[in-house]
Amino acid sequence: MTIALKPISQTAVPEALEKAERYRLLNEPWAAQSICEDILRVDPGNQDALIRLVLAMADQIRDGVSEAEARKAASGLRDDYHRTYYSGIICERSAKATLRSGHPGCDAIASVSLHEAMRWFEKAEALRPPGNDDAILRWNTCARMIMKNPALEARQEEKYQEVIGE
Repeated sequence: MTIALKPISQTAVPEALEKAERYRLLNEPWAAQSICEDILRVDPGNQDALIRLVLAMADQIRDGVSEAEARKAASGLRDDYHRTYYSGIICERSAKATLRSGHPGCDAIASVSLHEAMRWFEKAEALRPPGNDDAILRWNTCARMIMKNPALEARQEEKYQEVIGE
């Protein structure tokens, strides 16, 4: 069954953005995602809504939202820095979700994702605006996760080979 969605008004966008952020902070990313999708229906170029959408989707990777879906949303970001930075966020959240799953081989897969996140954050660091060290903070977080978990410390190439079975 298809239900026709009701559009929000253009004037409601600023308040809806605030609500989306609140729902993310309340650990209800599905609600934040829905609000962002409503905003983007009436204001397709709204970069704040797109950033919140990417974050809400990345928050749900452990609950079944695919990394590919989140990456597709991030590809709509116009700014190279934001596109790169949020690609790193997606990889980092994917690694955390993988680790929480506890499935066999999860350490190997998470290691690959964390190293990929770190590469994205290094690229973002080079593109960052003056005074914005968010990419450095995220890179350090990934590095600390790897340093604190011996199963993640093996060389990335070895982990990748384990994951793909070669």
